[in-house]
Amino acid sequence: MAEFSDIQTREIGLQKSLTARQLGMIALGGAIGTGLFLGSRFAIGFAGPSVVLSYLIGGMIALMLMAGLAEMTVQHPTSGSFGAYAEHYIGPLAGFLVRYMYWGCIVLAVGTEVTAVGEYMQLWFPGIPPWIWVVVFGGALILVNAMNVKSFGTLEYWFSAIKVFAILAFIVVAGWLVFFAGDEKRGVHNWGAEGGFMPNGLSGMWFAVIVSIFSYLSIEMIAVAAGEAAEPEKAVKKAFKVTAFRLLIFYILTLSLIVSIAPVSEILSGSSPFVTVMQVIGIPFADSVLNFVVIIAALSAMNSQLYISTRMMFSLSRAGEAPRMFGKVGRNGAPLNALLLSTGGIAVATVIYVLNPADAFSIMFAISMFGALFTWFMIFVTHVAFRRRLAAQGMKPTYTVWGARVGAVVGAVLMIAIAISTALTEEFRATLPFGIPCLVTAIGAFFIVQRRRRRAAAGAMTSAESAVDAVKNSDS
Repeated sequence: MAEFSDIQTREIGLQKSLTARQLGMIALGGAIGTGLFLGSRFAIGFAGPSVVLSYLIGGMIALMLMAGLAEMTVQHPTSGSFGAYAEHYIGPLAGFLVRYMYWGCIVLAVGTEVTAVGEYMQLWFPGIPPWIWVVVFGGALILVNAMNVKSFGTLEYWFSAIKVFAILAFIVVAGWLVFFAGDEKRGVHNWGAEGGFMPNGLSGMWFAVIVSIFSYLSIEMIAVAAGEAAEPEKAVKKAFKVTAFRLLIFYILTLSLIVSIAPVSEILSGSSPFVTVMQVIGIPFADSVLNFVVIIAALSAMNSQLYISTRMMFSLSRAGEAPRMFGKVGRNGAPLNALLLSTGGIAVATVIYVLNPADAFSIMFAISMFGALFTWFMIFVTHVAFRRRLAAQGMKPTYTVWGARVGAVVGAVLMIAIAISTALTEEFRATLPFGIPCLVTAIGAFFIVQRRRRRAAAGAMTSAESAVDAVKNSDS
């Protein structure tokens, strides 16, 4: 069986200049974006105040995923990440499918983020068609990703820092209003208003878990970005721990305060619950300030996702499973051809916005979900195979996380349950009809690629044999 070092060798060429601090912020930047600022509105619509439980369940799944990824990434840091792990520990088909389905998911997620920016800009410029903002901001971030990875890491760090500061400020203001301001309208009693804690029952709370998974999507970016880290083992360990803590605090605490400040009907009256809450409170210009922050959040997430989808296509090319041109890097170390291909989600978002502006965000949200669920499922399955292989060889992981083995099995089962649940909701009804044909197409593409590679190898062997025969004939 081929060594994992063979996979790492073929992906040489990217710069290794990301620090642990930047690595953590890249993951945080991807995970704290539209899923929290706009997607939480859909989740609250499903679950009401019990959305806190929904995101807690989603957060526990995310932590189980991070535990398995941390073990595998410290063992094998490479930009191919979980795609490379699936190839090595399960088989070439698994690696091919994980890379392509994840790449497609993140490409569409980029479109989801930029679609959200178009919606946010309506607060200030209601007369300008949202698709124009999609094009403007999409073009700007393509230019950013065309720079070297150090410039990207610096920009993403400050993007994420703005989000973190804004969320902390929101927590302080909202916490004061709920617990210390003495306003009877604000408080935990809102959790039981308008239909109670679970207005749509357990099913509503569970359906909101689907949204929470999309919200936490991109935490796996740490594993991909580790391939460009200066000290991957040290950076990954630190980044995983810090990111896990921050995500749970930001999501759970923030959503708890949101559903405490106002009844659900008021929270759902606008686009982003954060902006709506500021409007409900009545702090001058607070809604505009927060709208600026949520735009930064969406751009930050989009920036991270564009980076990660580019690296995944780069890995596919270096594995011989995508055209060679996408595996080339520019003088600054950025894979520009892979970047241009990975901007496809922006084009899709623009078309959908022009054709159906009212439902553009929900459509992009739904069609990008399948790839996310499939990828997380395969990461869990790969970790099971990873642990079994090491155990069979009498080895232990270089870095172990308590509960990771059990968490991988539980996580895989929950991913199947969540995927089935998408078919039972109107908002996500397009997820399986869109995703399953894409998966079948990817399987067919794999066998076509493999057949071509076998023919090429056979042709090369025949040419070599002919050359040998020619030499023998000339000697005789």
